[in-house]
Amino acid sequence: MEKNILFDRIKKYHFEFKHLTVLFVGLILFQFILSFIHKASMHNFFDNTQEWYQRNSAERLANMNTTTIELLYEIVKLREDMGAEERRHIIQFFDMILNQQILHQNIEEICLLVNRGSEIVAIDNGNALFANLIDNTNPTYNSLSHKNAIELYRQIYDTISSSEQIINLTTNNKTYHIFVPFVPNGEFAGALYIKNTPDFTFVQREMITSYEETSLIYSALFLLGLLAMYYISTYTVKERDEAQKLLLEEHEQNIKQQIEHQKESMFTKRIYHTHHKAEKIMGFIKEDLRNLSVANIDEIKNRVLKYSNFVSRVIYDMKWYEPPLQTVRNPTFRTNINEVIRFIVENIFNRTARKTGSFKIELDLDENAPPVHVNEFVVWEIIEPLIQNSVDHGGDDFLNIKVSTKFDAGAKSTTITIEDDGAGIKPELLETDENGVKKLFLEKVSTKKISHTNSGYGCYIAYELSVQRCGWKIDAENLPSKGCKFTILVPH
Repeated sequence: MEKNILFDRIKKYHFEFKHLTVLFVGLILFQFILSFIHKASMHNFFDNTQEWYQRNSAERLANMNTTTIELLYEIVKLREDMGAEERRHIIQFFDMILNQQILHQNIEEICLLVNRGSEIVAIDNGNALFANLIDNTNPTYNSLSHKNAIELYRQIYDTISSSEQIINLTTNNKTYHIFVPFVPNGEFAGALYIKNTPDFTFVQREMITSYEETSLIYSALFLLGLLAMYYISTYTVKERDEAQKLLLEEHEQNIKQQIEHQKESMFTKRIYHTHHKAEKIMGFIKEDLRNLSVANIDEIKNRVLKYSNFVSRVIYDMKWYEPPLQTVRNPTFRTNINEVIRFIVENIFNRTARKTGSFKIELDLDENAPPVHVNEFVVWEIIEPLIQNSVDHGGDDFLNIKVSTKFDAGAKSTTITIEDDGAGIKPELLETDENGVKKLFLEKVSTKKISHTNSGYGCYIAYELSVQRCGWKIDAENLPSKGCKFTILVPH
C-alpha cells in the first residue's frame, strides 16, 4: 500500500522530453566548461613544472656530476704514485659518473666535451676520461655517437668559455641540452653535456584520473541539483496551477453571477419602463372607453386593440430575463416604421400635448421606407424613450419636436431623426467612454433635476435594444442653433 502511494506521488513529478533535454544540455555544457578549465589549468601546471625542472633539477644534476669529476681529477693529480688497483678504482668512479646517470629517468645522453687542439672530442667512459685527464694520452673517442652535442657545443663555445656559466638549450619545447663548464684547477677545459627530456606522462595520468573522479562527482552533484530544482519547480508550478484553477473557477463563477445580475438588472429596468408606459396606456384605454360612441367605435376599437397588444407585449417580456432573439428580430416580422412612429405620436404624445399644451410634434415621414424585420413593439420601445427624453429635458419654453424618416435606396438604409429646439444635451453626456459609447446611453445616467432610483434608463434601453439586439446604429448630438438630435440608422 505504501509503495503504491509513493509511486503515485512520484508519477506527479514525471519527466517530459523537454525536461530531459534541458538536463542533458545542461550537463553537457557543464562538462565542457569544466573540461576546458581543467585542461587550461593542467597546461599551465605542466608549463610551470617544466620551467621548474629546467631551472632546478636538470641543472643541479649536471652541475653535481661536473663538480664530482673536478674533485676526482684534483685528488688524482695530487697522487704522484698510483698503483694499478687504485687506477682501476678511479676509472670505475669515472664510469659510474658518466654511465649511471643514464639510468636516471629522462636522462638520454651524457658526455664530457673537451678540446683536443682544434678538434672537440666527446668522452663517455672512464678509460677515455682517465687517459685524457690523467695520462694526457689520446684514447679512442666515441664522438660519432655525440655528434649533435658537439655541434651544439661549438655554437655556444665562446659564450660558455668566457662566462663559465651553465647554459641550457631547449628544443621542441620539451628536450633540454645542458652544458656545465668543466673547470679543473680553475682553468676552463670543456663542458659536461647532459641531454634530458622530462616525461610527465605519469603526472598527466594522475591528473586525468583525478579530473575524471572530480568530474564524475561534480556531474553527479550537478544532476542532483537539477533534479532537486526540477522537483521544487514542479511542486511550485503544481501549487500555482491549482491556485490558478481555483482562481479561474472563482472568477468564472463571479462572471456568471455578474451576467445573471446584469440580466436581472436589465430585465428590471426594461419592465419598469414598459410597465410605466403600460400604466399610461391603461389610462388612455379607460378614457377611450368613457368616450365610446357609435360614431367613433371603429377608431377607438383599432386604437384600444393596439394599446392592448402593447400591454400584452409588456406582460410577455415580464417572463424573460433575456427574450429570445427570434421574438425581437425575425424574418416573419414586417414592421412599418412610419406606422409605429405615427401611432406613438398621435395616440400617446399628442394626447398628452393636448392636455399640457407645452410641446408640439411634427412628422416628416418618407413613405418609401421599406418594412423592417423587427417586432413593432421593440421599435416602439426604441423610439418612444427618445421622444420622451426630448419632452422631459426640453426646458420651460414651448418645445417643437420633429420626427422624420428618410430612405436611402443606394445605401439601402433608413435614417430616423428626432430633433427639438429645447435646452439640448449637456456636453459631458456626449463624451465617450473607453468603448466609444456616449455617456448619455449608459445606465443610471440622467439629466433630471430630481433623482429617481429608476431614472436614467430610457436612452440606455433604447441603445441596448437598437444596437445590441437589432444591429442598428444610434447617435446623439446638439444642434448648432439650439436643441438636440437623435439619429437612428436602420440598415435593410
